[in-house]
Amino acid sequence: MKIICIGRNYADHAKELNNPVPEEPMFFIKPDTALLRNNDPFVIPAFTKDLHYEVEVFVKIKKKGKNISVKFAPQYYSEVGLGIDLTARDVQARCKEKGWPWEKAKAFDGSAPVSETVPLATTGHIDGLSFELKKNGETVQRGYTGDMIYSMDQIINHASKFFTLRVGDLIFSGTPAGVGKLEPGDRLEGYLEGLKMFDFKVR
Repeated sequence: MKIICIGRNYADHAKELNNPVPEEPMFFIKPDTALLRNNDPFVIPAFTKDLHYEVEVFVKIKKKGKNISVKFAPQYYSEVGLGIDLTARDVQARCKEKGWPWEKAKAFDGSAPVSETVPLATTGHIDGLSFELKKNGETVQRGYTGDMIYSMDQIINHASKFFTLRVGDLIFSGTPAGVGKLEPGDRLEGYLEGLKMFDFKVR
């Protein structure tokens, strides 16, 4: 399986990082080794001194598809979850300076903590979900999927032009404003429509 992540999909997040809003969905891929499940703790790797959290809503693909139209995209998912796109911001900055790909800043082991998924029938329409991230009990990010620049169905349409989607693939939909640095000892809690989705510590 693979994790397809969308960058700069909330205008306020693009603004806070001084990045232009993309003219089409901008994506990158994390491998399955990036997954961190079951509220296992995340250990900050030695290669970064500036690790950032980015909370995101994701869907799980339930059937194989290629060149999927926006109209038929909803047929390819029915479960939703909440995850974090952990980013080594200092490593990313060095990659950007040299014009290199970002994978080592985004796709390292454990860089995608994820919750269990729940049926969309439980939470509501994919374009109308509220979510938040708490760090040490304080809300640091709030988001609403209706504010996404590109909807989940548009993302699936675009990504499936380049990659065959397979059962179990996850599609992260981008993060709202409020990203920030993590330190050892931090505790992260994620909520989707008021449901606690994950709760883990950083070491």
